Order: sequence, then structure tokens, then C-alpha cells
Amino acid sequence: MSTKIYIVYYSMYGHVEKLAEEILKGAASVEGVEAKLWQVPETLHDDVLAKMSAPPKTDVPIITPNELAEADGFLFGFPTRFGMMAAQFKAFMDATGGLWRTQQLAGKPAGIFYSTGSQGGGQETTPLTAITQLTHHGMIFVPIGYTFGAGMFEMEKIKGGSPYGAGTFAGDGSRQPSELELEQAFHQGKYFATIAKKLKAAA
Repeated sequence: MSTKIYIVYYSMYGHVEKLAEEILKGAASVEGVEAKLWQVPETLHDDVLAKMSAPPKTDVPIITPNELAEADGFLFGFPTRFGMMAAQFKAFMDATGGLWRTQQLAGKPAGIFYSTGSQGGGQETTPLTAITQLTHHGMIFVPIGYTFGAGMFEMEKIKGGSPYGAGTFAGDGSRQPSELELEQAFHQGKYFATIAKKLKAAA
């Protein structure tokens, strides 16, 4: 039986979505792993999004909280708002109370990826504060640590991410994830999928 990994994200301007697509490729490259992309519901009205110059959402399906129970592991992605996960993703997690009461996510591995507007904008505080969501569900946090190797120590180029997970800098919105950031996202997907597969086999 394959290991089912859900890559669940919120992306307003597309930066997190680009990371999610690379994470999907990385996870799917592991034999015996079935990976799928999901978006969480938008909480802002269309007129507000238009004023914020947010592009239309892609056709990636919208997930409901109960669908999380189907997966063997998760990679959660979101942009940063004041050093923490965006409200849209927090609202989704707040709706998982039923899963918490029945402990349906307990013992399942989960990783985190993210984007920030600047270098000091939350590349570590965002995943660090998001771990509370995993903890209350009893999920197993799987960081990438320094498994990305030399890419973790890049000093000549601007690069998002940290030992907590893959990341990118959005700047004013015009900057897109760099090749190195996308490579790190692919690595996270592959690394996480390998661990999730081992955990399922050992269960």
C-alpha cells in the first residue's frame, strides 16, 4: 500500500504555491509514495483580494479538515503574517477540532514550508510558532535540519528557508522563488516522503 502525503497550503500571490509544486515533485520521486496538492479555503472576500492585487486561485482542489484523516503525512505551507502563519491557514487549523477530539492525526508526520516578505520577516519564527498546531494534534514534526547540505550555508545569494523547512523571500511580491529555493523545496519533499514511508512501514 502506498504512503499518502498531502501537501496542504495557502498562497495569496503564488510564492508558496511554487514551493508546494516543487515539494510535490520531490515527494512523488520516492517510490511507493502518492503525493497530492491541496489548498485551504480563502477567508477574504473577492473585492478585498482585488484591492490587494491578488491573482485568481489556481484549480488545485480545496481541502476540508476531515480529509486530512485520509493521509499518512502532511507538508503544510503558508505565507507569514507578522512572524506567524497567515490567518487563512490558522482558520483552517482551527477547524480541525473534530480530528483533535478523535486523535485522528496523532502520530502522523508533518513538515512546514513558508514565505516571508523580508530576511528578518519570520523565516524561523513562522515555522517555530506553527509547531504548536502539530503538537496539540500529537503529530510528529519533521524538519529538514541541515540535510540539504551546502545549500543550507549559501551566503552569496539570497535564500529563504531554514532547518525548520523550505522557504522563500517574496519581497514586494515581484521576487519569485530562486532556483536554489526550489531545489531546497524539492529536497524537503523527497526527504519528508522517505521518512513518512519508513514510519508507515514500521507502524
